[in-house]
Amino acid sequence: GQIGYALIPHICLGKTFGHDQPVILHLLDLNIEAVQANLGGVKMEIEDSTYPLVKGVVCTGDASVAFAGADYVIMLGAFPRKDGMERKDLLEKNCGIFKEQGALLNTVASKNVKVLVVGNPANTNCLIAAECAPNIPKENFSALTRLDHNRAVAQIALKTDSAVEAVSNAIIWGNHSSTQYPDLHHATVNAKPAAATVNDEAWVKDKFIPAVQKRGAAIIAARKLSSALSAAQAISDHMHDWVHGTPAGKYVSMAVWSTGNPYGVAPGLIYSFPVSCAGGKWTIVNGLTVTDESQAFLKATEAELAEEKTTAFQILGV
Repeated sequence: GQIGYALIPHICLGKTFGHDQPVILHLLDLNIEAVQANLGGVKMEIEDSTYPLVKGVVCTGDASVAFAGADYVIMLGAFPRKDGMERKDLLEKNCGIFKEQGALLNTVASKNVKVLVVGNPANTNCLIAAECAPNIPKENFSALTRLDHNRAVAQIALKTDSAVEAVSNAIIWGNHSSTQYPDLHHATVNAKPAAATVNDEAWVKDKFIPAVQKRGAAIIAARKLSSALSAAQAISDHMHDWVHGTPAGKYVSMAVWSTGNPYGVAPGLIYSFPVSCAGGKWTIVNGLTVTDESQAFLKATEAELAEEKTTAFQILGV
């Protein structure tokens, strides 16, 4: 709910899909009377904000209504991990949710729908939804690692005392989990190599990588709630770049279909790569050098995703 509430102004003001793009919002939440009443209050706030781009708001507890004819679906929610739950238990709960929602997307959404999964475990939840929506191209599904990407950019900017817009081409490889690999080997600061500008290998290994990997936990520890403002910004950034494209020579991080990738990652996963976007399509950036040390990180996060996939597919019976 928090992320959705923070995301709505981005979409309604045109920051996400374009300043001249009218939108009809389909807001989906649990089909519980109190939850739907709350959602109705959000609708009233949207109406009272008089956003010129908003041409309609539908509130529902029925995913088939929410997904009907949808061009873009942002899946914020997932079953949360509770005390005592093993990762397999969490995957079992989410398999049921994303199997059902993938099947609904397959039948009622636009056949060109673009789907972004945010709820964790995001990569594997995304894979389940894609697997259960065979009529929709796998390339139309992605999971959010832009928040991790933005966190990496912020850490580099802070370390080098630079503006965030001066930092380009940081990379998040792999899973949206603590095994992700934040990589600054190809990043630049004011068009100069970030690694040389930082010039502190110990900081990269001991501070930068763990800070980005564990930033979400650090925010929860500090505010007793998960990231919402920064997550909403990252979702908006992700969708904006997917729809409108990335600047020439710049790339961002998206968790996407791994089949056919040029970095030796196993096929059939939703894995975060450096991508460029144009014409509503993403392309994995080719030709980047991956050091032996970096390759070990890439393989470790791949192994986690492969294990999650095996567990999820066993639950799904596929």
